[in-house]
Amino acid sequence: MAPPAATSRRIPALVVSGYLGSGKTTLVRRLLDDARARGVRLAIVSNEFGEVGIDRALLGGGDERFVELGGGCVCCRLSDELVSALEALREKVDPDRIVIETSGVALPYDVALHFFREPLARWIGEDLVAVVVNAEQLAAPAELDETFVDQVTSADLLILNKTDLVAPETLPALEARLRALEPEADVLFPPDAAELGRREERERQARRPHAHEAFSSELREFARGVPSAAVEQALRREGALRAKGFVDTAEGLRLVQGVGARIELSEPDAAPPAELVGRVVLIRRGAALDG
Repeated sequence: MAPPAATSRRIPALVVSGYLGSGKTTLVRRLLDDARARGVRLAIVSNEFGEVGIDRALLGGGDERFVELGGGCVCCRLSDELVSALEALREKVDPDRIVIETSGVALPYDVALHFFREPLARWIGEDLVAVVVNAEQLAAPAELDETFVDQVTSADLLILNKTDLVAPETLPALEARLRALEPEADVLFPPDAAELGRREERERQARRPHAHEAFSSELREFARGVPSAAVEQALRREGALRAKGFVDTAEGLRLVQGVGARIELSEPDAAPPAELVGRVVLIRRGAALDG
């Protein structure tokens, strides 16, 4: 079958992926700030595995350039919604660039394969998969699994993040571990997308069967005025892979971020919508996902 006719303007797309708690949203926030400073129209699709959208509040998404897809992964269950959302962004916003932030359990390679579906194949330009890696998680591989390996081996660019949480002398070994998993990806230093893109390879694999590990999400609710220490203790007892939400604690409004046993509460940059306060999304290995 002949390839679809090219449009006069193709829009580059960046898939930002990474395991639960790697720091994807922080990276996307910086990309958004940079785009605003330079007058670049950046459209964002944020995918959350849980039903409650925390990232919209963290990214300040309140206009038509921001789309949030929750309740599954855009690599499988929400793949049709992703295609529809991208098409709507092109028609309504006509962005200069598109960033797709996947959920922490999504397979980024499979997300990028959707760029070869109609009608996206007619206007998506160069695509790049950037995978953010939490150095602390990489240093404790028992916390990682085949989803992490799949994400790393899908990357064009690997960003080793949260290096302040590990001893500096361990960084060369951590970088070597990433290069052993995916020798073709660039680590730490973002090169030109055209040099690293694997678009031709992804196009050949566009019909590859999709499958990934099973995860589940649930909500943990906290009453107003609960001490921060009590929130930390409760979430640590939950033993979830990832925790994220907002709680109005005795010490004030706090953004809750949990990665494994590490639970952190901090003051948010801006107040979230009232309906998000007191709700923390927990993600753990569990019930099967649609594939």
